[in-house]
Amino acid sequence: MNHGLLPSAAAALAAAFVFLSPAQPPIAAQTQAPATKAPFSRKAWTQPRTPDGHSDLQGYWTNNSITPLERPKGAGCEGILYGGGISCPYQARRDAPQGKRRKGRPTEPGTAADVHYDFSQFGLDRAQSTLSWDRRTSLIVGPEGTVPPLLPQARKRAAELAAQNRGHEMDGPEDRGLSARCLILPEEGVPMLPAAYNNNMQIVQGPGYVAILHEMNHSVRIIPTDGRPHVPQSIRQWRGDSSGHWEGDTLVVDVTNFTGRNPFRGSGEKLHLVERFTQVDQNTILYRFTVEDPETWDKPWSAELAMAKENGPIYEFACHEGNYGLANTLRGARVAEAEAAK
Repeated sequence: MNHGLLPSAAAALAAAFVFLSPAQPPIAAQTQAPATKAPFSRKAWTQPRTPDGHSDLQGYWTNNSITPLERPKGAGCEGILYGGGISCPYQARRDAPQGKRRKGRPTEPGTAADVHYDFSQFGLDRAQSTLSWDRRTSLIVGPEGTVPPLLPQARKRAAELAAQNRGHEMDGPEDRGLSARCLILPEEGVPMLPAAYNNNMQIVQGPGYVAILHEMNHSVRIIPTDGRPHVPQSIRQWRGDSSGHWEGDTLVVDVTNFTGRNPFRGSGEKLHLVERFTQVDQNTILYRFTVEDPETWDKPWSAELAMAKENGPIYEFACHEGNYGLANTLRGARVAEAEAAK
């Protein structure tokens, strides 16, 4: 839950720019995910710009969505829920109202989407949240609509890690999961996918940089936009190393240097991600990404989702509030061990 107002988020992000290093040569263009026709809105709209001439993406946004990453079984290759499907193989739906900002329950009882999700979270109703509206059956684009199967070496890697951790989950704080230790939570991960709740974010721009403040865990992702090279391969980070540049009105971000200690759906250290942020109308940013990892999947895969305009401000998220949860979890494990030893 949210606890306490985050003081002057924009000022805090701007202050972070002071510690960033100077510009480097731009990187080469990367493969992009299939795009959906823009703009989504039929209203006249002009892309706002920053003083240096780039697209002004600043403001509060949410990627809160009822659309799953993968297409549910039984949907076949149909790409659109109710109101007409699309033919196979996948083609971008040109008349689907994606990215529309709506409040409240997005489907009528009995529709296909109604069976996908529980519309409450921690006692809250979806009617209290802005939804990034999308009628597609999956965020993943393509005829399968699913993440490719793991390669044999990836399955072996995951099995070995699970075997190594089995029976040691409660040995100490280092053995607990990353989210249990508040190191990184799904809502602040890369790629930026919706999770359980607190899916809001704030984008702040400065000369040569874009910063994204995540509501969950109040983390800030700093993206240089001067196309500088990545940090040395010896440096690994929870969310990788981001290097951005502008292609027209689209912010393109190349992300490498991930750590295998924070796998994305079974990925390893060779995970490579290319993100594209394009504002398509006053209330919508189209976010697209392509994922590849030759040690995990036999081909790249892509997804796209709409980020809807949200009302600010962003409130601070307190993950542990004194770290009592982690300490009590480990204390409970010690008590259980003592009782088992009697």
